[in-house]
Amino acid sequence: VQLQASGGGLVPPGGSLRLSCAVSGIIIQSWTVGWYRQAPGKQREFVARITSGTNPDYPDAVADSVKGRFTVSRDNRANTVYLQMNSLTYEDTAVYYCYVYWARRDYWGQGSQVTVSS
Repeated sequence: VQLQASGGGLVPPGGSLRLSCAVSGIIIQSWTVGWYRQAPGKQREFVARITSGTNPDYPDAVADSVKGRFTVSRDNRANTVYLQMNSLTYEDTAVYYCYVYWARRDYWGQGSQVTVSS
């Protein structure tokens, strides 16, 4: 299983970026997919997830710190996960990691650097 993230880069405050995560080796339709991030000197933190929709006890979720600004989405036919990031702030600077999870198995991408700077 491989997850290839892309779309990171340098963006000014208030700008937008869209991260993509192309998944190979599995079909993501039944998997939860999402993103974490790790800022310099900080622990990895949850950003957002989107589930397969089959378990009402495990819903989609978005971290409070990005709610209303970030949107996670999935294209099951393309086997790809997206993270649309709007109104970026300096605090969003981090390495962003995509992941997939199902039945106690998880796989991670290599990380994509997002730097918010003027």
